[in-house]
Amino acid sequence: MHYDEKNEQLVTNLWLTLEWVDVNLRWNVSQYGGIRDIRIAPKYIWKPDVLMYNSADERIDSTFPTNVVVQHNGSCSYIPPGIFKSTCKIDITWFPFDDQKCVMKFGSWTYDGNALDLLLPSEEADLSTYIDNGEWDLRGFPGVRNLIYYTCCPEPYVDITFTLHIRRRTLYYGFNLIIPCVLISSMALLGFALPPDSGEKLTLGVTILLSLTVFLLLVAETMPPTSDAVPLIGTYFACTMVMVAFSVVMTVVVLNYHHRNSDTHEMPQCIKSLFLVWLPWILRMSRPSRKMKEKRVLFNKKMKELELKERSSRSLLANVLEIDDDFRTAYSTPGYLHVPSNDDSSAIHSCITTQRELSSITRELRFITNHLRDEDGANEIIGEWKFAAMVIDRVCLIMFTIFTMVSTFLCLFSAPHLSA
Repeated sequence: MHYDEKNEQLVTNLWLTLEWVDVNLRWNVSQYGGIRDIRIAPKYIWKPDVLMYNSADERIDSTFPTNVVVQHNGSCSYIPPGIFKSTCKIDITWFPFDDQKCVMKFGSWTYDGNALDLLLPSEEADLSTYIDNGEWDLRGFPGVRNLIYYTCCPEPYVDITFTLHIRRRTLYYGFNLIIPCVLISSMALLGFALPPDSGEKLTLGVTILLSLTVFLLLVAETMPPTSDAVPLIGTYFACTMVMVAFSVVMTVVVLNYHHRNSDTHEMPQCIKSLFLVWLPWILRMSRPSRKMKEKRVLFNKKMKELELKERSSRSLLANVLEIDDDFRTAYSTPGYLHVPSNDDSSAIHSCITTQRELSSITRELRFITNHLRDEDGANEIIGEWKFAAMVIDRVCLIMFTIFTMVSTFLCLFSAPHLSA
């Protein structure tokens, strides 16, 4: 038995058993030397023209014309073997957990029911010589006798219809299609656990999407080009591909958020409240508080040191100015013009130089303080964007995990059976 699913044809090796009584072939055994039976070629005697109605063979009648065994009482037995090729419409709804029922309709091609009657000796075909098939499991081969009146003719027509019930063995498809697909879809979830700085986050998602496409093409090659139904495994592959494609889109969003900074983007208040407050609270996520506290402590220490230096420089500048004032009042007499000596000029020059140096140091300290504040603010904004990307990764990981599990269980356990 071979089922060509692509062309929707069933090829079987069967033996037909035809028995009838021909009164013209009777003889007396005593008159013919005790001969009780003879073998005659079917072309020399009458035989019923029983053919398969739904044959897909070019010759229509694919039986081998063996000899007819004729008994002395006129009983004829004709058992022609043949390889029958019949049409069998496939139902791919539950592929690869599907059952197929193929019909074989036998009947006379020229005789109606009044001239030739067909009887079925048993309700089941003889399966004693059946050879097991590696792909299909035979569940039954029942037969039924039908009496049909066609619109063309008033006479009834008799046919014998056998229904071959087969069930697909799922071990091959489980190991070669289903398990790899489940593993590949599970690997798609690892993309959300991969750090964005690794550089392989987007590559992993695209590679998984291409792998699922290859598996879907393998399934499409074995299926007939029909639009009657979508196979179960095709539905599962489609759901998984949609999930992986959406995961690639979310990976792009995560990478975009992760590499934003204060120079190019400003976080809106709605995104800040959603990804920095509510979602972390729901997911029980928290930013690394210890590192933030250490940074804040170091920042506060630096600010205090800078403030102390600034105060000391101001006090030093004030002292220098007071010294300068005292020096001027001490060497000046009211009503007289004081002409400073060489020593006095050098002292004044040194004080002015010190004042300029202290002023430049103060400006530098203020510039460094503002630069540190701006840098810490920029780092804080970058950290917020990175934490928002981490929150999106966690949300996508949870959502896609639930989607993968639900779709896997729904697709697999909705099948009528999981094993043959």
